[in-house]
Amino acid sequence: MRTLVGDGTWDWPQGHWLRVNFVTSVDGSAQGRDGRSGSINNDVDVQVFHELRRTADVILVGAGTARAEEYRPSATPMVVIGHELPALLADAANVRLAAGPLPELIAGIHAEGHHRILCEGGPTLLGGLLAAGLVDELCLTTAPHLVGGPGKRIVDGPSLDVPLTLSSLVEQDGTLLARWLVSRS
Repeated sequence: MRTLVGDGTWDWPQGHWLRVNFVTSVDGSAQGRDGRSGSINNDVDVQVFHELRRTADVILVGAGTARAEEYRPSATPMVVIGHELPALLADAANVRLAAGPLPELIAGIHAEGHHRILCEGGPTLLGGLLAAGLVDELCLTTAPHLVGGPGKRIVDGPSLDVPLTLSSLVEQDGTLLARWLVSRS
């Protein structure tokens, strides 16, 4: 397997940037049979996942996703959106809980000097960020799986119409890694 990091594909632009990272199955599910995205990712996705985390200033994640995916502390500071920290994150020094209107939360994160925000979900948080016009980029891995069933999609919430422009597309071992930029009108 060739390396997917260090070639500039995942570089961040200058200034404030909110990048979202998700994985889906070919049939559009953001979760496997166990209700977790971790069960549909693979080595290719994990390699990019770690590169995005390593280069971000802060990780943003919904409390429900952090709980369902059994998040653990990371070297990168983490902001959990919700009203209660999952137990595995409760005592971590670089993890904090935040709640309130998303535009104010993101502005506060930027004011703290965090320019590169990586959101790892979940679908409800992504829906809120998109509705508020806060997302700059979507990194979407399409894993070579069909899962069927009632699995969630990557966006949950009210209907949206957010135009995207394909920035890059990489294929490795049947896995597609796309970078989509939110088109601003």
